[in-house]
Amino acid sequence: MRKNPDRRKEDRFPQRKDDIWRNGTLRAEKIAGLLYPRRCPFCDGLLSAGEPYLCRRCAGNLNFIRGPVCMKCGRPLESDTMEYCDSCRRREHRFIQGFAPFTYRGMVQDSITRFKYGNRAEYAGFYAAAIRKHGSVHLEEWKPELILPVPIHPDRYRKRGYNQAEEVGRHLSRELGIPCATNEIYRRKNTRPQKGLTPSMRRKNLSDAFAVRDGARLPERVLLVDDIYTTGTTLDALAETAEEAGACRIWFACISIAPGQSL
Repeated sequence: MRKNPDRRKEDRFPQRKDDIWRNGTLRAEKIAGLLYPRRCPFCDGLLSAGEPYLCRRCAGNLNFIRGPVCMKCGRPLESDTMEYCDSCRRREHRFIQGFAPFTYRGMVQDSITRFKYGNRAEYAGFYAAAIRKHGSVHLEEWKPELILPVPIHPDRYRKRGYNQAEEVGRHLSRELGIPCATNEIYRRKNTRPQKGLTPSMRRKNLSDAFAVRDGARLPERVLLVDDIYTTGTTLDALAETAEEAGACRIWFACISIAPGQSL
């Protein structure tokens, strides 16, 4: 039987599912940009067409972490003769290493507050781009196979409308071309905020906070993602749970890291 010569090429070569998802996502983002104009993550002013992430004024005032940093968590140090911050000298972590592009203070602190509590999920695109740019050497060396954002409890998700770490993780997934896990590990305890708690109280607060869903498995090399790194207690708890699901080499990337005393 003679084949139809007019058969459409796309019928012979159907789109891959991930291509369809990516194209659909990009179209949705363009429509969203028309309905909800983009804002600068730092001053919250409207962006022009020639300003993809930041307004020109804030771009000129942007300061990435420079100089000596802790070899474990990436916290800025006072001298290049130091190797670790005070926190990492005092305790061991479940992760191998991590970094953040910004220190949690000033306009970065204000930006993250709006991001988490002011319905500014759109900032996540800039944060992910900053993580990729600032951590390019680390990410190339680590070669993570999966991004694992810190889960939040369903009650908090319903109240906020989104998980800020997951928003960053999804954008970073596209930046790096690796998948982002959003269902494999969940938060089973609605823990109290960590702010103001002592290190021992933080560990107790997060004890058994995360759990692996039935049948879920993770690859060996996993990158944890969160908004703020303070003591590493949350990431340690999540890393421990990720190990139960098969991960054995775990790193982290955060938007910012709290300044602290270094020794």
